[in-house]
Amino acid sequence: MAHGLVKICGLSNDATLEAAIAAGAGMIGLVFFEKSPRHVSLETAARLADRARGRTEIVALTVNADDATIEAIMDRVRPDWLQLHGSETPERCVELKARYGVRIMKALGIREADDIATALPYVSHVDRLLFDAKPPKGADLPGGNGASFDWALLQGLDHGVPLMLSGGLDPRTVADAIRIGGIGDVDVSSGVERARGEKDEDLIHVFVAAARQGATDRPAGDRTLPG
Repeated sequence: MAHGLVKICGLSNDATLEAAIAAGAGMIGLVFFEKSPRHVSLETAARLADRARGRTEIVALTVNADDATIEAIMDRVRPDWLQLHGSETPERCVELKARYGVRIMKALGIREADDIATALPYVSHVDRLLFDAKPPKGADLPGGNGASFDWALLQGLDHGVPLMLSGGLDPRTVADAIRIGGIGDVDVSSGVERARGEKDEDLIHVFVAAARQGATDRPAGDRTLPG
């Protein structure tokens, strides 16, 4: 079975970017959210994106960003994907996809079974859905909190937009998450950090290897949302 896609999110320097690419990450994420310890300036993001371009897919993560912010990111960084990690509507996804010709990944918070249904309005309007753990009450960040959810809630999803799993993943848990949830594509941020906002090159390599093994071992058949 083909290896699953791994995204290393919240990169901020050359060394960890190179580690992610060398490990085989299919996507790297650059965070544009000032409350996040992983936030990068446009200048840094543009430099990292230029270094990564053509070697892996570049994802720009935003949270309810206004038009001026999106415009600047698209102009300076030129990402392959926009990851919308706030309360953006399906209409906003359609608008940004049409305006910039960019692929859209919509992140949705999951805590219980009913949360899965919140994804349905997005299915025909985005290129990928990312299921992340809902943040703890009072948290400043919509993701990257190291929180997890019951991966079994994702079992049985089929036929539709590609899915990605995030939330509380690390080298020890990712294979189980893939096996239980049935989703082979995964996204990690805090799970490969030595300190908050500080990625660890060795952990990146170990995580990608564990995710690949998990994707190889999982039952056949991708899990996607019904259209």
